[in-house]
Amino acid sequence: MTLTPRRPVFDANSNAGAFGDLPEWDLSDLYPAPDAPELTKDMAWLEKACAEFAADYEGKLADLDAAGMADCIKRYEEIDEKAGRVMSYTGLRYYQNTTDPARVKLLSDAQDKITTYTTPLVFFSLEFNRIPDETYEAVFADSKVARYKPVFDRMRAMKPYQLSDELEKFLHDQSVVGAAAWNRLFDETTAALEFEVQGEKLSLEATTTLLSDHNREKREAAAKELANVFGENIRTFSRIHNTLAKEKEIEDRWRKMPTPQTGRHLSNDVEPEVVQALRDAVVAAYPRLSHRYYMLKAKWLGLDKLQIWDRNAPLPTEAPRDIMWDEAKDTVLDAYSGFDPRMADIAQPFFDKGWIDAGVKPGKAPGAFAHPTVTTVHPYVMLNYLGKPRDVMTLAHELGHGVHQVLAAKQGEMLANTPLTLAETASVFGEMLTFRKLLAAAKTKEERKTLLAGKVEDMINTVVRQIAFYDFECKLHAARAEGELTPEDINALWMSVQGESLGPAFEFMEGYETFWSYIPHFVHSPFYVYAYAFGDGLVNALYAAYEAAPEGFQDKYFAMLEAGGSMHHKELLAPFGLDASDPAFWDKGLSMIEGFIDELEAMEE
Repeated sequence: MTLTPRRPVFDANSNAGAFGDLPEWDLSDLYPAPDAPELTKDMAWLEKACAEFAADYEGKLADLDAAGMADCIKRYEEIDEKAGRVMSYTGLRYYQNTTDPARVKLLSDAQDKITTYTTPLVFFSLEFNRIPDETYEAVFADSKVARYKPVFDRMRAMKPYQLSDELEKFLHDQSVVGAAAWNRLFDETTAALEFEVQGEKLSLEATTTLLSDHNREKREAAAKELANVFGENIRTFSRIHNTLAKEKEIEDRWRKMPTPQTGRHLSNDVEPEVVQALRDAVVAAYPRLSHRYYMLKAKWLGLDKLQIWDRNAPLPTEAPRDIMWDEAKDTVLDAYSGFDPRMADIAQPFFDKGWIDAGVKPGKAPGAFAHPTVTTVHPYVMLNYLGKPRDVMTLAHELGHGVHQVLAAKQGEMLANTPLTLAETASVFGEMLTFRKLLAAAKTKEERKTLLAGKVEDMINTVVRQIAFYDFECKLHAARAEGELTPEDINALWMSVQGESLGPAFEFMEGYETFWSYIPHFVHSPFYVYAYAFGDGLVNALYAAYEAAPEGFQDKYFAMLEAGGSMHHKELLAPFGLDASDPAFWDKGLSMIEGFIDELEAMEE
């Protein structure tokens, strides 16, 4: 499983000054250096603390009173924090350059050691779930530990699916050579891919960015080169997906999980019927949303049919320009401040203190993310900034995550982590604030049309495309349960959802069937993708509530973010008069997208 050799990518500093002074991470808030004595000391502390925790509590959890349980939880959180700090540092350094052997080794060694050290802790959740219900309820009614009940309620939801202590320890131990190893192979494979577009050597990130270039020939060349390189490496990607899907099927079968999606729904603290209602509402809306919009876009571009390289093409009336980093920063901070100055105040240190790594560099992982690290430090944001309008929205999106993570940190390690469905709320809300700020400042009809079209495309990418991804994953895991899948099998599953979701305006080039291969969510977080659609629908409903009753909205919004993972989505949305379990809820969110398309159509009259 080796890559087809290709020549080196662009020089490391080729885009360093193209968009201004792009920030890089300063990871010293985690550790001063990879060989720092603090890192060695923390690893030694972890080994000792895990062994002592197991010795003190294994076999005794059911006998703890509230005070004893509070001490137990405090010690568990301290271990969680220390392990999280180590893995955040080694992981973030790795993502900066996944092809650097020293960084790969540091991460791999840390994973191995921490997995070994924490194996004695596997008993904790298993034994906790065996505490009798009446004992559990009595202990967690006490104010000393009552605030932790939501996280343990979620833990106990896994009770029907847990295995024997011995099997759980085995799964924990072998994880570093199981899913984690295949995840790393995927990351290193995609980071090392090289593409030649019109004589220029590019990374994956830079090549996919060309799909929104003003020059149609360049977009076409990029799309065809993506298909070419994915095709050369399709057996590697197919092996990764086959192995991970089979591994998941085996574990789910042993756990007696009713569906491949059950584990994700449980970790998201969301009911399967809520996700199904979201999925069904979006699929039913395909003709009203993506199909209708792309027919309109074909007309704007003067084409009978759109090709895949036209999907994210800018409008002919949109003037091509690179957006400098300072302009992107000011745009997002102004939008945040316009909503509430507190939001901009929380976001400002990301720019000033080395909490963002923005430039495109050889070996750097593609994509973007906000990593919360641990509650005693702060989040870090990764971008691959190339000066495009969508890069500004990505900045707004990831900073929204960052603000959310800063606010939720006060909950502590066990309660700060927000289920993925709600984790996308602040990020998509940050995008919406930035879009609304730009739309309000539009001076001409054409400028307004360009902004509206861009927002509709972003929403289609967030809602329609992600639900199509979710359907692809459902089909992939169902098919893999029946046997090994060839690359052609997976390609066919991919195409079965693409035509349905994008609609009759499209023709699909030869090679597009391989484009499933580079999407990281399928590898790192199976069935994660519906969280984006959940977040978009939720934000549309929230923003409508904000417009209808702005008084006091900001305080309620901040309280929702500060809650982290301490509440269920029903409790968090109740102050806004919203309920995601109501099937009509999703139609409200989708109607905002439909309204934008209505306005675009009206501009044609």
